[in-house]
Formats: sequence, structure tokens, C-alpha cells
Amino acid sequence: MILYRTTNGLLVQKDSSCYRLPDTSIDALVAHEDLAGYLKAAVLSSAACPQPEPETLLAPIENQEVWASGVTYFRSRSARIEESKDAGGGDFYDRVYSAERPELFFKAVARKVAGPSAKVRIRSDAKWSVPEPELTLLINPAGVIVGYTIGNDMSSRDIEGANPLYLPQAKVYDQSCALGPGILIQNEPMPATTEISLEILRTGQVEFAATIQLSEMKRDPQVLADYLFRDQSFPVGCFLLTGTGIIPPDAFTLHSRDEIRISIGGIGTLTNFVA
Repeated sequence: MILYRTTNGLLVQKDSSCYRLPDTSIDALVAHEDLAGYLKAAVLSSAACPQPEPETLLAPIENQEVWASGVTYFRSRSARIEESKDAGGGDFYDRVYSAERPELFFKAVARKVAGPSAKVRIRSDAKWSVPEPELTLLINPAGVIVGYTIGNDMSSRDIEGANPLYLPQAKVYDQSCALGPGILIQNEPMPATTEISLEILRTGQVEFAATIQLSEMKRDPQVLADYLFRDQSFPVGCFLLTGTGIIPPDAFTLHSRDEIRISIGGIGTLTNFVA
């Protein structure tokens, strides 16, 4: 089942049919002990409704915080080492890739998150910016993964590469994060064969494209969630981006009006445009 937040309320899609939920809050839904079971019961007692129009889709977030994981794929480790070698920070990324403790950092509050077809931003003081396509976890207040969506962790590689301590500036700014189009609600983990694809279009032409499988991720998603919940509480749950294994070549940087398409099997496609 896929949960959508729209301008007309909350909808859930099961198979090829869509159903309107009586609930008006994602915050309340996330608090259910068995969200998948609750939605299955809600579908049985609801009449089918039309599929949501793309222009009605909103970012599937209300009061949740968005956090992110870093260096969870070997490709990400290699890219981070390369971009920061002149700053002497390359060894940091090799260490965190091999360490038991993952890299976790705050990414966004809800008001800074772009939804489907909305604009994301590149920093005005950055010269090297890329999107980072990531499987994103919806975690309930008890620390249990209850859903999955698509995340775009917009990043300023030159700023982070100049000094690893600049990571918050490279990662956290207005519309530096996008989520959507909906949340796949299920209790089972995503299959290791699940593919994440990225396409970047410029003036209608594909400028960059790549695909990777979740099997390439070094970290277990539930372990990432467990570390995030150590000594932290999230009363309405939270989202956690799980890192990227797709990084464009060093010569590539995003331009204004580029179109970013991120697809994950079983969830859909998140499309955004660079402001």
C-alpha cells in the first residue's frame, strides 16, 4: 500500500485502486502500533476513489524531522575521500565506512522539504552541487520502520569537500531535501534487489543517468534507525535517508531548471526541478 498526502486529504493506494482515509494527519497515522494493519482495515471499510492527480500531491510529511545517513555505499565512500583529499579529511570517510557507528546528521524540518514536482535548490555560494537519490525510511515513535519513500539529499560537494566540518552548510538549507511521491507502507524490509535510479535532464535531454541496487548498501536500515533513536525521541516519528550509491562524475554540477527524476521499485518516481 502507498500512502499519499494530497491537497484533498490522505489517500491510500492498494493494488490498482485508491481509497480516501478518514484520518487527516500523518502524525496520527504514524503513531499506530500496526500502521499496515490499520490501513488494510481502513481500505476494507472505504469506497474506491479516483487516483490523485499529480498536481495535488504534497510532500508526505507533517511534523516529522528528516535525518540522513552518510557513507553507506562504497561509491559514496570513494567520492567523499576524493572530494576532501586536499583538506586532509579523506581518512575520516574511510574510517566511518568501516566503523560500527554510522554517520548520522540532521537534514530538514518539514517546512524546508520539497514535494513531488516542486523546486529544490542549490546553494548560491556553491560551485559543485548534485542530487543524492536515497531510499528513505519512515520510522514510528517506537523506532520501528513502518514505511519507505524516495528522498533527494541535495548536496554542495565543494563546500563539504573543503572541510568535513562544513557538512551542515553543504547539506542543510531551504529546499535541500525532497520526499515523495508517497510512502510505501509495509512491515517487511525492502528486497535487496530493489533498484534506485537517477535521471537528470537538461533542456529535455538526459545529462546523467545511473542505477544501483539496495544490495550495494553496507548498512542495515534497521541498524541505522536504532542508532538514530539512541538517546533521542521522536513523538511523531521521523524520516531517515539511508545514503546514496549514485554520484555523478566530478565534472558534473546541477544547473537551474534541471529536472531530477528518482525512481525506486515498488514506490514510484519523485520528480523535482532545480530553482
